[in-house]
Amino acid sequence: MNRLWNGYLNLSLAIKITMALILGIITGLVFGEQVVVLEPLGALLMRLLNFIILPLIFFTLIVGVNQTKLSSLGRMGGKIFVYYIVTSGIAIILGLLVANLFKTGSGISLGLGDKVEVPENPGFTSVLLNIVPTNIVTAFTEMNLLGIIFTAIVFGMALSYIRTINEFSELGETLYGGIRALNELALIVMKAILQYLPIGIFAIIAQTVGTTGFDTLASLGGMVGVLYIALLVQFGLYIIVLLLSKVPLRQFFSQARTPMITAFVTQSSTGTLPLTLNAAKNLGISRSLYGFSLPLGATINMDGASIRIAVSAVFAANMTGLSLGFPEMAQIVLIGTLASIGTAGVPGAGIIMIATVFAQLGLPLEVVGLLTAVDALIGMGATSLNVTGDLVGTAVIDKTEKITDTTAAS
Repeated sequence: MNRLWNGYLNLSLAIKITMALILGIITGLVFGEQVVVLEPLGALLMRLLNFIILPLIFFTLIVGVNQTKLSSLGRMGGKIFVYYIVTSGIAIILGLLVANLFKTGSGISLGLGDKVEVPENPGFTSVLLNIVPTNIVTAFTEMNLLGIIFTAIVFGMALSYIRTINEFSELGETLYGGIRALNELALIVMKAILQYLPIGIFAIIAQTVGTTGFDTLASLGGMVGVLYIALLVQFGLYIIVLLLSKVPLRQFFSQARTPMITAFVTQSSTGTLPLTLNAAKNLGISRSLYGFSLPLGATINMDGASIRIAVSAVFAANMTGLSLGFPEMAQIVLIGTLASIGTAGVPGAGIIMIATVFAQLGLPLEVVGLLTAVDALIGMGATSLNVTGDLVGTAVIDKTEKITDTTAAS
């Protein structure tokens, strides 16, 4: 038994995850809905990842703020925000182009009797206000990532200031040393969670495959296929951006593949965040950058969700015989980009984003209910692309910052 356990520990994480995916798919296909007994194993993985999110973000960001100049932090923040807005807009445009090219939804006539209850869209202004939490404690208990980022940056800046004051410098250095130690503790716990990761992935993928009906997949398979083509096109753009920025592809994807696969299986950008942070650390990206860019990206940067909005809109229009002209397409790009930010951190965000665009364009909300039948299949690819986009943007901006620092030093 010890030999078997030691052999498992010595395998590379990539091999263990690949084995978990293959075994999960086979188990789901063979046992069907009976795999629901594995649900606790998958739920445990999600609990472990959510358990470690807060200390990782909070301590990593405070340490990162104290390792860089405030001017550099502001410059990096501006770059990452512009990147997130631009790539979300590009993703919607690509989704529209691919969906119109393949005419997804044309000739399909499915029942639209099912209604869908759509949670209220909090709006872009509400999301901006949530950056400043009314209560520090509730920011953590309610998993308000934007509020946690704000809190960590504010206290990180205050700690940096204290370290420069003669009267409090010694206390400041002691506190900073304690926070660094807590950050290392969080990373050690993260390494332990990584050992359980393949088991949780096996359970989740088996349950997803086992409970997804083939009849549903067959009826909406064309739409799902078009969406994945659009996701692959956006993924190709990421590769081009990495090449132009001279980021080594092999090195990047050797670390990025774990959060990418985990996001694909769990359908949770936030739940995958600990693994995304760990990948950025292993890539040698500046802690002061990835400490806030990745948590921010997990809440507002949704390239996969943006593509989902575009493909769903074209699907609904073609299905109901409505015509989408240039003005309507422009509306989808504008509203979809804002909706992808304005619904950050809200349960059922995908439904809210699609419904927001549909309501503006006069498309039937009943189609949203129809699309929930393949929500898992759509969410898997979209979430994986979300996480990939966050890491690509962080890696590229880190490269530009290092070039800037080298130029300034010379």
